[in-house]
Amino acid sequence: MRLTAFTDYTLRTLMYLGTHRDQLVTIQEIADLHNISKNHLMKVVHQLGIEGLVDTVRGRNGGLRLNKEPRDINIGAVVRQSETDFYMAECFDAGSSQCLFTSACILKSVLVEATDAYLKVLDQVSLEHLIAHQNVKKDNANVVQVALRRVVKAPT
Repeated sequence: MRLTAFTDYTLRTLMYLGTHRDQLVTIQEIADLHNISKNHLMKVVHQLGIEGLVDTVRGRNGGLRLNKEPRDINIGAVVRQSETDFYMAECFDAGSSQCLFTSACILKSVLVEATDAYLKVLDQVSLEHLIAHQNVKKDNANVVQVALRRVVKAPT
């Protein structure tokens, strides 16, 4: 199964906002960081706002921030909200299926079971879980920066 670009950008946006809780972040900043279209990202952020996951602050010094705690954002729910469908094969759409095996095939039920298992795994993950490693890396980077400042300021 492959996520749509919309879902990919949704998850990246949430992860970035989750690791930058102490500041407002702009759409342009996220778009530049991931080298993605600002217009496409605006649609993502609009949807996240409708879902209550992101708060937008308008104005010159505006930006985005998470509207919920990372531990309260379930990745399975986010994927379900951002994906348009989970049709794994043509037979999922009974109205337009042209497959000759549809009436006697068990593939559809197997794919439904696989999709359910996939989503069950995502249901066990929160945004907090996804960003925990990034926060460690960010903290380590801050420690290195502080250490470098001390070295530069220290008398020789």
